[in-house]
Amino acid sequence: MNKEDLRIVFMGTPDFAVESLRTLVENNYNIVGVITMPDKPSGRGHKIQYSAVKKYALEQNLPLLQPEKLKDESFLDELKALKADLQIVVAFRMLPEVVWNMPKYGTFNLHGSLLPQYRGAAPINWAIINGEKETGVTTFFLTHEIDTGKIILQERIPIGENDNVGKIYDQLMNIGGRLVCQTVDLILDNKVDAISQDQFYVNEEDLKPAPKIFKETCRIDWGKSAQDVHNLIRGMSPYPAAWTELYIPDKESQMVKIFASEVVEGKAIPVGQIQTDNKTYLHVGCGDGLVSITEIQFAGKRAMKIDEVLRGYKFEEGAYFK
Repeated sequence: MNKEDLRIVFMGTPDFAVESLRTLVENNYNIVGVITMPDKPSGRGHKIQYSAVKKYALEQNLPLLQPEKLKDESFLDELKALKADLQIVVAFRMLPEVVWNMPKYGTFNLHGSLLPQYRGAAPINWAIINGEKETGVTTFFLTHEIDTGKIILQERIPIGENDNVGKIYDQLMNIGGRLVCQTVDLILDNKVDAISQDQFYVNEEDLKPAPKIFKETCRIDWGKSAQDVHNLIRGMSPYPAAWTELYIPDKESQMVKIFASEVVEGKAIPVGQIQTDNKTYLHVGCGDGLVSITEIQFAGKRAMKIDEVLRGYKFEEGAYFK
């Protein structure tokens, strides 16, 4: 079968998925339908916001479905009518078997980790939070348990000591688009040699999860090591952002977000205590050393580099983070 004849249904929602869809379209694969999340109100005016995938699908005049429930008979009838040979999922949601088992070549997913490590909703964040030196993307066939299907292809990239989620996300997004096309070509040529994930580990306890991130997950624990604090900050940057509370004597505490930091040498100071010349640097005491805050955001303000902040704001003596 030629790639022009292979009928593909693509499922995805955010920018991460758009790159894979764009790569397929620009390389003349036959996208017969796109499935994305329903429109949702967003922002102060509650204006209806299209998903990134929907915006691209409309620009390309691709058939579009936005089901509320993936088991609805009306949606399943519409999906069957597309007569897909293959379905591709990138950053969408969990599919019922009646959906992923529909095409004759099955359904494969692009995941932002080196499976079987970091199964779950936030693999890029957790790889950085845990101080990993490398990560990657994986294509795998969908099965009953989430992120557990047989692996088709993987590609690795290094994680630098100051790399944040934004940088790694962009790298994996671009690599992922290429890996998706390579996976489709293997399926077309009947050359897939998918490997069971249990070939990559002995005990399930050795696997690191990547659960959904909540607000409390993002709170900085200054009692942890300086490296752990630094990893959390870059593992949450630029979104959803690590945060802490600033306490100043005789004033109300305020929440601040921290987007960038460095581990620095220096004399130990109490956990959470601020050390600054109020001109060029802002150091904070951690469990075993110091972290230098290099980008910060106060409530109602934009994120700024620390030297820019210190030109207009002075930290009072006794100020600390908690």
